[in-house]
Amino acid sequence: MSGRAGGCLCGAVRYRLRAAPEQFGACHCTICQRISGGVNLSFNVAAEDIDVTGLEAVRTYRSSDWAERSFCGTCGANLWYRGLGEGAGYSLGLGTLDDKSGMVLEREICIESKPDTYALAGDHPRLTSGEAFA
Repeated sequence: MSGRAGGCLCGAVRYRLRAAPEQFGACHCTICQRISGGVNLSFNVAAEDIDVTGLEAVRTYRSSDWAERSFCGTCGANLWYRGLGEGAGYSLGLGTLDDKSGMVLEREICIESKPDTYALAGDHPRLTSGEAFA
């Protein structure tokens, strides 16, 4: 669905998507747990399919040898995760969307790190880290 838009909590950073999937994923890895405070819900967008305004407010942290995570330097809201490779797209936080209607949970990854205290409903693939990154 094209035309989706979103941004951070304070509005300093905004984005508009030219094309966006109607599916999102859930990651239970320990890095995502620490960044999000729990399960990380996100969807992927190609770099050429997003226009971002307010880049001066974006702060970026290199969270591993292969990726970086960005957040709003004003309100602290998590924005996206990006691989460091050429042409890497964005993995945007589901909660940053203005309108999440129609979005469907596609899969969960890193389920071996998921706390036992919750389970996401639905019939979708649940992959270990090994399976997801093979």
